[in-house]
Amino acid sequence: MYAHMTNGTIDFLMKLTEKHPTIPFHFMSGTSKDVAYYEGVKKKYFQAGRSFEILVQLGEIQEQGYVVMNHIPVLDEGRPVFEDNFRKRKDEIHHQKGFQAFRLLKPLKGNTYVVFTQWDSANSYEQWKNSKEFQKAHTNIKPPAYFADRPFVNVYQMIEEE
Repeated sequence: MYAHMTNGTIDFLMKLTEKHPTIPFHFMSGTSKDVAYYEGVKKKYFQAGRSFEILVQLGEIQEQGYVVMNHIPVLDEGRPVFEDNFRKRKDEIHHQKGFQAFRLLKPLKGNTYVVFTQWDSANSYEQWKNSKEFQKAHTNIKPPAYFADRPFVNVYQMIEEE
């Protein structure tokens, strides 16, 4: 299974549903950019965008919610260790209050993975960040040696189609 996303203004992105009415797009608005996201086959419906292989999938993406995307550049030689770490820890999040969905997205081009989590609210996400489980999973304060660059985070609010 694959995931695809692109950026643009929300008005422009929502026109994608007119062009491709059978594709279940998810729209998100963030402080710096808006995103259209969908999962399915390898075929892309975006002229400019990013495509990923879904390595780990938990839950179903909801039409409402708070999305956090951690963008983590990983060196080629570090990919197996990085992916294995997430596969081992995948069950630590799904029982958290307010959790909706999780995806570990491996880039088809480039080296930046996306760790996608969806919550019912920003408050639920913050509660998870302050939990013992989060602290246990993130005990490494120093970035691992396999990081190619500094990770960064984008947050979004889901937008329902009108």
